[in-house]
Amino acid sequence: MRRAVLVTGGGTGIGAAVTRQLRAAGDEVAILGRRPGVLAPVAAATGAVGVPCDVSDAGQVEAVVSAVAGRFGRLDGLVLNAGVMVPGGVADLSPADWDTLVSVNLTGAFLVARAALPYLLAARGAVASVASVAALRAPAEMGGYAVTKAGLVMLTQSLAVDHAHQGLRANVVCPGWTVTEMADEEMAAFGAPRGLDVPDAYGLVTSLVPQRRPASAGEVAAVVTWLLSDAASYVNGAVIPVDGAAAAVDVGTLPFDPRVEVRRDREP
Repeated sequence: MRRAVLVTGGGTGIGAAVTRQLRAAGDEVAILGRRPGVLAPVAAATGAVGVPCDVSDAGQVEAVVSAVAGRFGRLDGLVLNAGVMVPGGVADLSPADWDTLVSVNLTGAFLVARAALPYLLAARGAVASVASVAALRAPAEMGGYAVTKAGLVMLTQSLAVDHAHQGLRANVVCPGWTVTEMADEEMAAFGAPRGLDVPDAYGLVTSLVPQRRPASAGEVAAVVTWLLSDAASYVNGAVIPVDGAAAAVDVGTLPFDPRVEVRRDREP
């Protein structure tokens, strides 16, 4: 039986990779995003249905989820992948920055999950949320992003706890650095003042990751599609890092790594 899956943020990066893999397996897929011009090439290449939608707008979300479920006649899977990144710690973020992060990364996920829930329960379906390793370990100068991704983890686990007895499964994938359009922009900004091109910038930021490279979008998507499948039928409420073992590193032992030179730029 063909499944019907809704993917938010499906026009780029991990969302687009998930869409390609689901379509290759024969599933019906609708991809949501704010920019029709970004959705269209993925929809054309894969046969997915592109649906422009601002996930932070409750009215749009209700209408779009209802239309997608009506088109497919069911909804078996939901991938909560839409997200934005505004750099800065708590001292640096403006209230507008904070609102942007919360409205898309957290409120948007809540609105889509809430609208999709009746259809997912009817199908005994599954949710897979794409958070970040930043939800598990506090990153420097990314406080607002980390908070919203941590909130997405708990939102997803709450779905599992509240609705597992009704057949719903809800799990979280926490990627580390992954080669995507959004990360490319971050690498360009990080690398430019250091004289690094984008590939070399990825190399530097993952130099202390045990696998010593970033993930591809397809590698993360493979875990997402597995979580949606029957092969993960008793995986529920799980939070799975897909980060090359980055979250497993004991930072207190990093000075013992012969590749690391510890500097004392500031007094403690």
